[in-house]
Amino acid sequence: MKVIIMGCGRLGGQVARLMAADGHDVAVIDSDAAALDRLGDDFRGRRVLGVGFDRDVLLDAGIADADAFAATSSSDNANIVAARIARTIFRVPRVVARLYDPSRAEVYQRLGLVTISSTTWGAQRIQELLTHRELDPVLTFGGGEVVVISIETPPSWIGRAIKHINVPGEVHVVAITRHDRAWLPLSGTELQAGDVVHLVALAAALARIEEWLGG
Repeated sequence: MKVIIMGCGRLGGQVARLMAADGHDVAVIDSDAAALDRLGDDFRGRRVLGVGFDRDVLLDAGIADADAFAATSSSDNANIVAARIARTIFRVPRVVARLYDPSRAEVYQRLGLVTISSTTWGAQRIQELLTHRELDPVLTFGGGEVVVISIETPPSWIGRAIKHINVPGEVHVVAITRHDRAWLPLSGTELQAGDVVHLVALAAALARIEEWLGG
């Protein structure tokens, strides 16, 4: 996949290195040469010096045939301008913009732009960790409404079938790890001591799961 990252701060640089390490064709745009240098000598992508929403700079980075574009600079306005150019002018299939001010998210969503707000995500993540200590989400979706958690089978679940754990629309067991081997269970699969249960759940259902663990 051909990917362009606009903004080479901590977030943009990390995304660029991860994508390049996975074998993607990555180009990073930043107006600060020192920021591009921080990618390191082992970075396998391209470095493009310039303003990330300048047409000529974008063309130099290869946006004409890019598969994905991420605007991750420290400026919300610059990120949105660059994302809109990538989406509406160059028709890049996948466009994501980092957003510092979460109050703007709804406006940008109406424009068809996918936004990531580290402020909103971080606040929700802290809330989860403070209020649900035993349930540490390993992944969240949307604005944190849906979470993936992994827990060791509590004593009250041993011998119970998966169908008795699932709650339609709230909690669903998606995988089990047993003796270091993960697999997808059937509704009649019975849990054993030492199993690690991987759940997808609504964040609103975490209190219910805590009650199960306590029981």
